[in-house]
Amino acid sequence: MDVFTTKSGAVRGRRAARDHGIVVVRGLPYAAPRFGAFRFREPRPPDPWDGVRDCSAFGPVAPQSAELPGAPVWSPGDEDILTLNIWTPADGPGDLPVLVWIHGGAYVFGSSAQPDFDGTALAAEGLVVVTLNSRLGFEGFGHVPDADDSAALPGNRGLLDQIAALEWVRDNIAAFGGSPDRVTLAGQSSGATSVACLAVADRARGLFRRAVLHSAVNAFATQEQAARTTAEVAAEAGVPATRAGLLAAPPEALVAATDRVCARYARDPAAGQRHYDPAIYGPVADGVLLTADPLEALAAGAGGAVELLVCHTTEEYWLLDAVGSSAKITTEEQLAVFAADFGLPASLVEGHRERLPDAPVLDVHLALHSGLLFAEYSARLAEAHARAGGRAFLARFDRRRDRTGRRVRAWHCADIPFAFGNLHEESVHFLVGGPPGEADEELSRRMTGAWTEFAAHGDPGWEPLDGSAGSGAAVRVWRTAAEGPAAGAASGERDGFRDLWRTAGLPLLAP
Repeated sequence: MDVFTTKSGAVRGRRAARDHGIVVVRGLPYAAPRFGAFRFREPRPPDPWDGVRDCSAFGPVAPQSAELPGAPVWSPGDEDILTLNIWTPADGPGDLPVLVWIHGGAYVFGSSAQPDFDGTALAAEGLVVVTLNSRLGFEGFGHVPDADDSAALPGNRGLLDQIAALEWVRDNIAAFGGSPDRVTLAGQSSGATSVACLAVADRARGLFRRAVLHSAVNAFATQEQAARTTAEVAAEAGVPATRAGLLAAPPEALVAATDRVCARYARDPAAGQRHYDPAIYGPVADGVLLTADPLEALAAGAGGAVELLVCHTTEEYWLLDAVGSSAKITTEEQLAVFAADFGLPASLVEGHRERLPDAPVLDVHLALHSGLLFAEYSARLAEAHARAGGRAFLARFDRRRDRTGRRVRAWHCADIPFAFGNLHEESVHFLVGGPPGEADEELSRRMTGAWTEFAAHGDPGWEPLDGSAGSGAAVRVWRTAAEGPAAGAASGERDGFRDLWRTAGLPLLAP
């Protein structure tokens, strides 16, 4: 029987459909529900149970309006959302390295149940894989004002949930064959920035020794910015921007209000930075868990002994254009306004235009926005940690041809099915440009192997950064063997326009 004993009670998993040598435990609570009288409060341990709890199905997702392929949708009343899932070798030797995954989704959508994040292939390589749900949107990151007669409610509740999950792993993962001393925390997009935040947070110190960050997003708010967002969402929900007013609004009301606020920004070209890709939540410098953007904190040495493996794609922002979540910038006038809104110098815009001489304005904008929001920020996280004396590895995902040789985009999220070994999942074919070919499968095996070796030994297969490195042997470029080491792009595009950004500087953004 695939039964495991945790500190809260016994659980039963089932064998993975793809590999009967792997046991999957789904929907296991790592913390008690945080709704009703406990809403907006810190996580606390789950209540114990008697008997053997069946853990064959994923738990409910966090409050959100998104409906993602292959994943559950949230329904009002779904409250037991603080759950995790484990993939572990059925006959593993014990003391295996552990990889804990935090999903992306702009801090407002997504879940651990997405087929992209199935841990079977990684577990078959000898990892114990953990994926988790945490609070999102206003529930996880909205600022709740203090009340005179009550203790302050924490900010960054989504990050506190993730810390609670890591504490659960520390206390329980040995029962599933994992080592609490060999934990790697990994994430993509907003999940990657969450990982970066926890890497510099004293409260998470010692809960993981390595971190994998794919396409970390450049978004970090001050208390004042978070308070302004709360005022907007509360007004849209028709409640006062007070603790009592926000508690009176059910989660579905704040989800709907958030969607309307974002839609309003998207319709208004004069709205400034939020017009281009309305995402209004994110980590906050609350003075308790976090005091600075993780890029600044890493530069100051706050990452300590945590080892980093950072990757970004070379065409990040093309995905957001393809799914219609970003503004269409198609004229020179619109491009100039975009640059002005973000304080980007004219030389940076001209440099991108020169590197892309035959590209339409839209592509110049997408290249600029890729660096601004994801690629340059990610690379600088690795470099800052290396300069401060930490160990950091950097990679870029640049696979641009499908199995037939057709051009596909190395865009945001395309790298994750390769690293998880989940190219067979039909739901990811939009991300990767269709069913995989043998060259894709071979690339996936290399990327899965790099994650495994990094989690197990701290060595993904190439040299760590020595301070600043934008090209050359210190940066791994992921392509299929058919594409070769220099195929698919001009040199400037391959290196992510790093030299242009080094000259121009990178503004740190708020959600």
